[in-house]
Amino acid sequence: MQTSAFRSATLADIDAIVALVTSAYRGDASRAGWTTEADLLDGNRIDPEVLRADLARPRSRVLLVEADDGLHACAHVADEDGAGYFGMFAVRPGLQGGGLGKRLLAECERIVGDEWGLPVMRMTVIDVRDELIAFYQRRGYRRTGQFKPFPYGDARFGQPKRDDLRFEVLEKPLRTEAAA
Repeated sequence: MQTSAFRSATLADIDAIVALVTSAYRGDASRAGWTTEADLLDGNRIDPEVLRADLARPRSRVLLVEADDGLHACAHVADEDGAGYFGMFAVRPGLQGGGLGKRLLAECERIVGDEWGLPVMRMTVIDVRDELIAFYQRRGYRRTGQFKPFPYGDARFGQPKRDDLRFEVLEKPLRTEAAA
């Protein structure tokens, strides 16, 4: 099915975004795709109130791709301390591997680099997710060697099934010649 153009999410999209992100990362439904975290975490992947705050803050955008049968993909970009931040990236499990995620990531990089004029895109990835890190490395991201703790005890971000989770920061320089 042909997907629509990218559009920015609104508050009315929160329930659909939460459902999509959860289906891509948690529970048995997520096992249909390759991005599952079902062996690492249970529970929430995104909290509706956190998402509401992301939608309200300046220089923060949640991009959606949808079609007649519903939401296909989403991602969040924001300006954090003069760098782009990329997160909440989800593609419906049955559609993963078809190039939609690559197109959405490229659009997020365009917004951050060309529209916002930021020099770099950063993200955090659970460091044991080797296949996911390799996906980003093929798209020009590099491992920085910087780590951030996993928010153990904060149910808004899930219930860990192991005690060794942490995030690694990945980054990619962006071209900003178009930004003046």
